[in-house]
Amino acid sequence: MEIKDPRNHFSKENGALSGEKTSKTIRKLKDMKGFYEDEEAFNKMDPETVLYEVEMHAPVKAGTEGGLFFGTSFLNPGKVGEEFFMTKGHFHEIINRAEYYWGLEGEGVLVFMDEDGNASAEKVCPGSLHFVPGKIAHRLVNTGDTKLAVGACWPADAGHQYGPIAESGFGVRIKEKNGTIIAE
Repeated sequence: MEIKDPRNHFSKENGALSGEKTSKTIRKLKDMKGFYEDEEAFNKMDPETVLYEVEMHAPVKAGTEGGLFFGTSFLNPGKVGEEFFMTKGHFHEIINRAEYYWGLEGEGVLVFMDEDGNASAEKVCPGSLHFVPGKIAHRLVNTGDTKLAVGACWPADAGHQYGPIAESGFGVRIKEKNGTIIAE
């Protein structure tokens, strides 16, 4: 039997992925219209500003029951008004699907919200591990001065529901006021 070289690589330094069946999604400020509270500040910013990138390894087709996806989110530092750069946030289409996140580099917050709009949050830092239960929406926020890199693993059939967040918001906003990070 031949022992082959791996077809994929994961950087232990920053979580970057390479190899077969990997892809990258880039989210720019213009993709986040309506997500930030301060519309005036939003409209003054360059719409081409890259907020975050997601690298993903998908060894099976989306929707495959029993399959897993693996990825890394890279969220740039910055703010729109007082509100830190964040991901869109989502529920899973198959609402009972869970997910794991782990901090690789930078500082941030993982925000959770249940179906009734009740929110909570956990600090994210290198080495932190976060379980996202089913029926819980989740969003990353970069509260630091450097890139936030967070790894994730989720079921291939989970899917993403962005609509409820885009329509109703997330129940809490992570901001900086007078040099202090707050959730309101």
